Amino acid sequence: MTVATILKTKGGDVVSAQPGTMIADIARLLSEHRIGAVPVVDAKGRLLGIVSERDVVRAIAKSGAVALDTPVEDVMTRKVVVCQPDDSIYEIMGVMTDKRIRHLPVVVNSRLQGVISIGDVVKFRIAEVEFEAEEMKRYIAG
Repeated sequence: MTVATILKTKGGDVVSAQPGTMIADIARLLSEHRIGAVPVVDAKGRLLGIVSERDVVRAIAKSGAVALDTPVEDVMTRKVVVCQPDDSIYEIMGVMTDKRIRHLPVVVNSRLQGVISIGDVVKFRIAEVEFEAEEMKRYIAG
């Protein structure tokens, strides 16, 4: 199973933001869409960074409520770990575990194509294990 398989099922719609978006607006996006991170892209859809719930909390802890009026480009992670559509689910599980990250933007030719979350990975891995178990039952019973 690959990232492309997950995106095909999940869809490629991504909630994203521009670099000048205020942290208060990012917090609203995270809450409204029930997501844990928002990629930051330029006008051409090129990935510039990513901001997570943790980044928002750290900014508020550091600066207080004034952080909410700070542009996301001041707190986003700029060195973003990304994946490709042909990466396997096992490769991205390893990357997420090693890097301690929960969201991997999918990038092709510098353009954002989607985001894979740890929840997506777990969901698809469970489905894969269940399918394999059913196949084994059929084989044994067969």
